[in-house]
Amino acid sequence: MSRDDHRLSTSALARKLNLPVQQLFATLKDYGWIQRSGDAWVLTPKGEFEGGGYQNSRRYGRYIVWPETLDHHPLLAAIESNQRIDAASMCRYYPLLHARQINRALAEIGLQHHSILGWELTPLGKSLGGQQEESENSGAFYVTWPHEVIDNPVVHRELTRQSDQIQPAADAEELEPDLFAAASGEEAASCHGIDGHQLGTLLETRVCNWLYLAQLAHAYRRALPVEEPLYADFYLPEGNVYIDCWEQQVPAQQLADKLRKREIYREMELRRIEINAADAERLDEVLGRGLLAFGIRC
Repeated sequence: MSRDDHRLSTSALARKLNLPVQQLFATLKDYGWIQRSGDAWVLTPKGEFEGGGYQNSRRYGRYIVWPETLDHHPLLAAIESNQRIDAASMCRYYPLLHARQINRALAEIGLQHHSILGWELTPLGKSLGGQQEESENSGAFYVTWPHEVIDNPVVHRELTRQSDQIQPAADAEELEPDLFAAASGEEAASCHGIDGHQLGTLLETRVCNWLYLAQLAHAYRRALPVEEPLYADFYLPEGNVYIDCWEQQVPAQQLADKLRKREIYREMELRRIEINAADAERLDEVLGRGLLAFGIRC
């Protein structure tokens, strides 16, 4: 493996530092490590002293590269401690959550709210150092925060609580499910929705939390409009949409009920969405698109 294999482009270094690329280029220029020459960035003697070099690419031409250990440089570490972060940056500290989930959690505790313009700062959020920003590309509103917001007890508690409800895929594969056993008391006790619902499974919990944070009124275990004792996992009054969760392993009786519900939905032409266990990590896509098909925007 060549020495260059361990070197990072400025863009890759920015990602490693969790910084906007433009901010890192501007900072390196201020430090006197790089300078502009025509349409390209070039190294100064100081930048070369710090380990900067060049690589050539057929696609990008010549570009600057840095040692992969440069992120430990005191000057660059100081940028990270003073930088402002957004929901996407917080994923670094809560890797099981997506930026959308973090934004919704911050809205849930009153630090921001969603509008047609995007995410808007509230007075409470402003008191914690939040700043209203606008995307240069899309014009959408978003909020940035001082780095220390991740240490705020309320923010930390809410994001930790939501992370705890997500089971990493690796852990799920290691567990050997007992197909003949009901959900354990420990698992059932942990399935509390943010809205107070006592759910039956972790998948139901994630769907319930998604609906609540999307500000969609919903019922849990809603009876279908038939004489048979069959229940949808969730029902949305807006749009009359039924939602059912399909776990990876389903006991025989539950499987029979779910298949019967499919027939009823089809026969009565009821609106329905099915969420499979594999959809747990992409509810924004699956539920968002599914509800949009019925005219419900989230």
